[in-house]
Amino acid sequence: MLTPGMAGAAAQEQSGDIALFEAIRQADLKVASIGWRLASANAPLCDQIEAGFGFQLHTLDQFDPAQRAAARAHFGFETRVAIEAVIAGSPAERAQLKPDDSLVQVGTVMIADVAGRPDSTERMVAAQMAIAALSPNEPVQVVALRAGQTIRVTLQPVPVCKSRFEMRIARDWGASADGSMVQISSRLIEEYTEDQIAGVMAHELAHNVLRHRVRLEARGASFGMLSGFGANVKYFRQTELQADLLSVYLLGNAGYPLHASTDFWRRFGPSKAGGILRSRSHPAWRDRVATLEAEIAKAETISARPMIPAILAERDRPLDGNWQALLIRHR
Repeated sequence: MLTPGMAGAAAQEQSGDIALFEAIRQADLKVASIGWRLASANAPLCDQIEAGFGFQLHTLDQFDPAQRAAARAHFGFETRVAIEAVIAGSPAERAQLKPDDSLVQVGTVMIADVAGRPDSTERMVAAQMAIAALSPNEPVQVVALRAGQTIRVTLQPVPVCKSRFEMRIARDWGASADGSMVQISSRLIEEYTEDQIAGVMAHELAHNVLRHRVRLEARGASFGMLSGFGANVKYFRQTELQADLLSVYLLGNAGYPLHASTDFWRRFGPSKAGGILRSRSHPAWRDRVATLEAEIAKAETISARPMIPAILAERDRPLDGNWQALLIRHR
């Protein structure tokens, strides 16, 4: 039997779980919404396209085992993969899909058949990739469970740049791209404005659009801490500057301020962009701001949308390491 004190403690714990779950949902939605805006507006610039639906997925497997029962109760999981959030103005919203709808089938993708290692995000990622591989030009039938009731809707996806967008729960300031994903830390989401976050994500998306991972691998570049040593340095600096330049146009095409990236660097750079290893593989932040400002001035003279910059032609060329030709020094 629960005593009044035990019942109060249990209610307080449940309330804390709900607040945490909803905070994660809202942060995931922010990342997904910014990513959607960038990826859909810039589809004409991308040579790798996928079907965009506009829902953010999650799975019970991604929750800590101690929180899994509470997560199941709060989100109402009825299948392995469910809709965590729906992006405003997306095909999913137009089809009247809702947060907490549990997916049964999306086109030819049967959710029950999607495999993944327990206690990981593998099942969710596999579902995301399988759904994204559907044709962006054909209507898709979606079957889901909503509070025990089966619902069926027809959804018309739209073409978007091929890239998943993911928040990593961490206290560092990291953001990265691996060719098919853009990942950003929860601390950046918590402490920076939406426009500044968009500046970071546009830079990372630019790495994917410009095929930097593949082009670096073709040069035999070493990643991680080794990126700041030897011949690696010139190639990483070149890709960082190329991504900066393209990010200006990705932001503008998506309706974000062209200066979103410089606003981020002016806030982030003075206290957080140091460190000898990072400074070797990345140009100095003041120089990056100067380079961005020069590119912004060029972009401001272009009225056509989408803007399609010359830097896109670089993705078909091997990296030559000539980062100095791209950089404008801060004075």
